[in-house]
Amino acid sequence: MCSSDLETHIERKNLVGIIPVAGHDKYDFNQPWPDCMMPIASGYSLIESSVVECAWAGCKSIWIVANDNLAPIIRKKIGDWAFDPVWNNRNLEPNAIEARRRLPIFYIPVPLKHRDKIDCLSWSVIHGALTAFKLTSNLSRWTTPSKYYVSFPQSYFDPTQLREHRKKIAGPNNFFLSSNGMTVKDDFFTSFTFGKDDWLEFRRVIRTGTGVKVPGTNYLDGIKLPPEERWSARWFSVSKVFDALDFDNSLEIPVEDFYNIRSWEEYVVFLAASRKMMIKRPTTSILTGTSYNKVAEDKDEG
Repeated sequence: MCSSDLETHIERKNLVGIIPVAGHDKYDFNQPWPDCMMPIASGYSLIESSVVECAWAGCKSIWIVANDNLAPIIRKKIGDWAFDPVWNNRNLEPNAIEARRRLPIFYIPVPLKHRDKIDCLSWSVIHGALTAFKLTSNLSRWTTPSKYYVSFPQSYFDPTQLREHRKKIAGPNNFFLSSNGMTVKDDFFTSFTFGKDDWLEFRRVIRTGTGVKVPGTNYLDGIKLPPEERWSARWFSVSKVFDALDFDNSLEIPVEDFYNIRSWEEYVVFLAASRKMMIKRPTTSILTGTSYNKVAEDKDEG
């Protein structure tokens, strides 16, 4: 293998996890806390299960797209990093503790200029991928994402099912999850991966939405759309935006016991089924709930 082939091979393994929270106004549990904080087990919430899913999928970093009104409470619950479960359980390693791999977790908001205009759930995915690319590519080409893994905190399945597919998920081809033949193209919040070309198609769909003025006119004409017809992209469904995904040339991974959790009715169905699933929070293996120290400050200070 020549050096260029080796570099390409390494770059393909830089999988970045995207968890969209902002833009989820369409589904609401009418609770004082964010929908993604709904519990699925004792001390275990939906947003945490998405972080665990990204960890099992083999993501090298996780980017949670949440606005400033929600990010603090989410960060308080999750922390600044998680552990890779595959590398955290290698007890036969000579130095098992040092062999563990941290997965940094970043929190990014949707810009103010996009809020209440194009900030649907799909736009959170698009914006999260763009921000991750800009920040990491400026550091080094070795940190530049090769693909993006999307995990929706509005659904649940046992993420350990991804363990045997980690290499394929990080490979050159895209993948998508399905549940009884249903995918994100059917408005199921099933996970998938995408690359640069897919991102451009997603953005093109968002740009087909309306603005303030009537299409084909300019601001000098003074003709505006009715308020209910302005900024239509804010209400675009995931099936509309992600329909551009090429599933014919992607790897399909069927999963068992998948549940959309977008409303109280779906939540009740999930709770009834969860009694036989024995869901537990992976506190010691993945979710540590810890944060990085402040600069020049030890753990016992401050």
